[in-house]
Amino acid sequence: MAYTKDIKPLEGFDWDSIGKKESVYSNQEQEQLTKAYEDTFNQLAEQQVVEGTIVAKNNREVVVNIGFKSDGIIPVSELKYNPDIKVGDKIEVYVESQEDAGGQLILSHKKAIILKSWDRVNEAFDKQEIVNGHVKSRTKGGLIVDVFGIEAFLPGSQIDVKPIRDYDVYVDKIMEFKIVKINHEYKNVVVSHKALIEDEIESQKAEIISHLEKGQVLEGIVKNITSYGVFIDLGGVDGLIHITDLSWGRINHPEEIVQLDQKINVVILDFDESKKRIALGLKQLTPHPWEGLDKDLKVGDKIKGKVVVIADYGAFVEIIPGVEGLIHVTEMSWSQHLRTAHDFLKIGDEVEAVILTLDREERKMSLGIKQLIPDPWADIDKKYPVGSKHEATVRNFTNFGIFVELEEGVDGLIHISDLSWSKKIKHPAEFTKVGEKIQVIVLEVDVEARRLSLGHKQLEENPWEVFETLFTINSIHKGTVASAVEKGGATIALPYGVEAFCPKSQLQKEDKTIAKTDEQLDFKVIEFSKEGKRIVVSHTKTWQKEDPNEKRGNETEGQTIKKINSSIEKTTFGDIDSLQNLKEEMEKKENE
Repeated sequence: MAYTKDIKPLEGFDWDSIGKKESVYSNQEQEQLTKAYEDTFNQLAEQQVVEGTIVAKNNREVVVNIGFKSDGIIPVSELKYNPDIKVGDKIEVYVESQEDAGGQLILSHKKAIILKSWDRVNEAFDKQEIVNGHVKSRTKGGLIVDVFGIEAFLPGSQIDVKPIRDYDVYVDKIMEFKIVKINHEYKNVVVSHKALIEDEIESQKAEIISHLEKGQVLEGIVKNITSYGVFIDLGGVDGLIHITDLSWGRINHPEEIVQLDQKINVVILDFDESKKRIALGLKQLTPHPWEGLDKDLKVGDKIKGKVVVIADYGAFVEIIPGVEGLIHVTEMSWSQHLRTAHDFLKIGDEVEAVILTLDREERKMSLGIKQLIPDPWADIDKKYPVGSKHEATVRNFTNFGIFVELEEGVDGLIHISDLSWSKKIKHPAEFTKVGEKIQVIVLEVDVEARRLSLGHKQLEENPWEVFETLFTINSIHKGTVASAVEKGGATIALPYGVEAFCPKSQLQKEDKTIAKTDEQLDFKVIEFSKEGKRIVVSHTKTWQKEDPNEKRGNETEGQTIKKINSSIEKTTFGDIDSLQNLKEEMEKKENE
């Protein structure tokens, strides 16, 4: 086909009028007529839900008129939930598009239902409404529920207030729910049946609590038993009986008093409306045992009971169920030693005691068992007169002496200075041990303070009177260096258990060396104090030029033997054996 570019179309020709009849209306009239025509139709916006009427129906499609310039078509499959639907019925549809490429109005009934359902779900969630739902199937961790055409999730923990093991029994049931969570991003809905039960229980609790009064007696059922108490079902609300409110007497476990599912009467002790807590009592329904205590019982009377509780400070004795008395540990023995109640009694012991105090109003009683035996201090002057000798048991030490026990409840103190005449004792542990027996003499008795002053060295004569004649000034004796040589000097062990002190300057030997520990040498007495029980000796003076006036240790032995004889006749204590040995040795030398 030939094309000639030199030929041009006519200017001003109305190409739109081709094929059309000649219009008899002006442009202005044409616009008015078009507007009037369009006003006869509904003003329709896309993506909204409107109501329409079914005007035609076949096996595949349904024609719906929504008052627009054209009708919409919906697949019959979207209406299969309602097989009885017919021409003329009203349905809701969602406008997807006013016209497609072929000018067809596009509608969806399914999307309209979903949108309406989400609006309904959100409204129910906001208003906390109770909705009905159909349990469709079981899924992992719970159930799938149809609510307003939307599948919602019912967690297993939200089915009931009690744990549910078999979820299948709920499938295909119609139940009431409360919508508890909506996730708009993922279009998830979570419902709960448990919340309705809890709301009902709370409502029942509030109703019951509103009618409660302290002191009111109610019937309940034992619902649960724990180590600390019992939970009672009062008909929709629970109360707790603490273990201390189950019985006036002491019990180890609530099962001793009640059993599960047992019906019992309880009294309301207290309740908290805000926290829904109810404190109940069982023992309060019976008279207090103190009211049944013998009216004639008084201080000083003897009673019998059983030890039910024991602690370091004392033991509680049950006289009758619900009535107890305390025996303090200080009332268990006349002894002054620190001890615990466990040393005297144990739980379950049957004991006899004396009533020390009795307060019926405060419901308190103190008891004593040491009062059943005589007080050893009652006749202490006769039993332990000053000067009497006894055997005692070492109980404990202090820096200043030894505490001993002569008998249960009678203690005494031996001062460190009264342990030995000759030895210098730094600590009593050097002299004896705890638990050992020791001979003592009574030095002083203080009845009011319940104290005895005792001595040990007083059991023998003071050997320093003998030592005074034996260890005379300038007398020479064999001695052993007993301690390490320190800055000041060393301790020297002289015969007969006597210790002396040698200054460091006097430890020099003839070869100019210093005497060492355990070395045995001659020592000369250069100082003697009977009152201070002190002897000072020198080795250096034994080898230096001898003083013609000095006398050796054997120069006064004859006079010394006479004094030793006198001392031995006066003493009766075995520790004086050293003096006896001294006498025999000196007599032997004198005969030679």
